[in-house]
Amino acid sequence: MALTQIGDFTVDRVVELECAPFGAIEFFPDLTPEMLDRCKRELPRGNITDEERVVMSFHSYVLRTGRHTILIDTCCGNHKNRPGREMFNQLNTPFMSTLAAAGVKPEQVDYVMCTHLHWDHVGWNTQLIDGQWVPTFPNAKYIMARHEYEHWDGVYSRGDKSVHRTGFEDSILPIKRAEQAVLVEDDFELEKGIWLESCRGHSPGNVVINLESKGTRGVVTGDVIHHQIQLTFPTMSTMADADRDLARTTRTALIHKHADTGHLILPGHFPTPSAGRIESSGKDSFRYAT
Repeated sequence: MALTQIGDFTVDRVVELECAPFGAIEFFPDLTPEMLDRCKRELPRGNITDEERVVMSFHSYVLRTGRHTILIDTCCGNHKNRPGREMFNQLNTPFMSTLAAAGVKPEQVDYVMCTHLHWDHVGWNTQLIDGQWVPTFPNAKYIMARHEYEHWDGVYSRGDKSVHRTGFEDSILPIKRAEQAVLVEDDFELEKGIWLESCRGHSPGNVVINLESKGTRGVVTGDVIHHQIQLTFPTMSTMADADRDLARTTRTALIHKHADTGHLILPGHFPTPSAGRIESSGKDSFRYAT
């Protein structure tokens, strides 16, 4: 059964792994113990562990429009070196089997859409075959925001050492070399009812993906909102945000834009059940209805 319908669009969620990789106060540098206590009281069980770690899901969305099969973000990937991220180093997960169980073979994917190019959103862009990283989805065009690509291409060219540079090398460059990458502007429309919207801050060229069919709206938010803690405290940026001030501005704007509208939110890391709607819950605070 599909995760949800947005008009004529069908959306499935394909999970690579769900875990609690970071302490809450580590991941949210401005989070105080008092704020954390409030979140532990108010957020649904399963968002924060008894050890005060944030629970996160690493998943892709499969979007079927009737015309195209689209994979949005591709998680972490197998057999990849991830320096500084030991929990995710050299993973060996059954993601491809899970994708097959959702009724999708690699050759059936028409487009891979990337909200941004961080390593944990592009990992299954490629797979290791005979010692080479090759596109996992041989018939797909990989849609990437030009500004985001050019930023990470610059990081790679300068030789900056980071897990994101490593991810660019093994999960983005092979796509470009195979001539399957399509670099687009921030307002790109893939087909009627599917369009990008700039939402920078978490990464330099971050976009969200808007979905609309038959009067029903949804938005794939990537990492603009990482966790329900950021609905209780919308100004709370993460250690993973490249520009915490800009991320704060774009995140709060996105939350206010979609709150109390009935629009479906499809976040990049909310744990099961992931999809939901944002509702007001007091002054400058929100809750997630699933």
